[in-house]
Amino acid sequence: MSDNAGLEKLIEEKKNSGVFLSVLGYGMGNYQDDKLQILADKGNGNHAYIDDIQEAIKVLGTEFGGTIHTLAKDVKFQIEFNPEKVAYYRLLGYENRMLDKEDFNNDAKDGGELGMGHQMTAIYELVIKGDSEGLLQVDPLKYQAKKKSKSNPFGDELATIKFRYKDPDSSKSKKWEQPIFDQWKGISETNENVRFSTAVAYAGMLLRKLSTLDSRSYDKMLALASTSLGNDEGGYKAEFVELMKAASLLREKEISSVEANR
Repeated sequence: MSDNAGLEKLIEEKKNSGVFLSVLGYGMGNYQDDKLQILADKGNGNHAYIDDIQEAIKVLGTEFGGTIHTLAKDVKFQIEFNPEKVAYYRLLGYENRMLDKEDFNNDAKDGGELGMGHQMTAIYELVIKGDSEGLLQVDPLKYQAKKKSKSNPFGDELATIKFRYKDPDSSKSKKWEQPIFDQWKGISETNENVRFSTAVAYAGMLLRKLSTLDSRSYDKMLALASTSLGNDEGGYKAEFVELMKAASLLREKEISSVEANR
């Protein structure tokens, strides 16, 4: 069987019987990363690409339990920002994982999977209310306006995050939620995991040439990543820094070439 529809149907049938599918891709050339990722998603499993011995050790050694053993299936996150605090928000990345808001409570809609030891990070770009200078403004909604109450029971809450998941052998989801309070830290005050995750998101925006960045400097991103390596067992963070140094050099050559041709 090789057609997409037939494969997806087979995988979903096996998934419902309790057999999950994880897909590992090898080699170059006609490598169809998107297709393999879709198949793994349909099978409540994980997807990884093995391009060298270091990646093989990472996926099949260090992270083997999380790659193969699913602890929670159909995992979904939903966050609601307090409009009294946040004027604008935008999720960075996850474009191929976005769901309609109605899908959060719909157990028939597939979500992601979490394996043993897995962590997930979502980074939002926020503009705090009262600091929205430069944003394109829209007219206030006429029919959605509500009477303002003098008392604001959620005044100290920035947002509420909701988490829904199913046990591997269950078809009914469970829900957990937690408010996020209006407490701020500078990037230098956060732990190394937060700083490094921010540097990775920053790098993704640079590579995609997104215009919302205040600074398009690879130097700032590299400085943030380089000072956030911490315990880098396996050297994966250091490998990222070296890749971004190469990307920075390519960007400099691109800029020089454009300027030379003017």
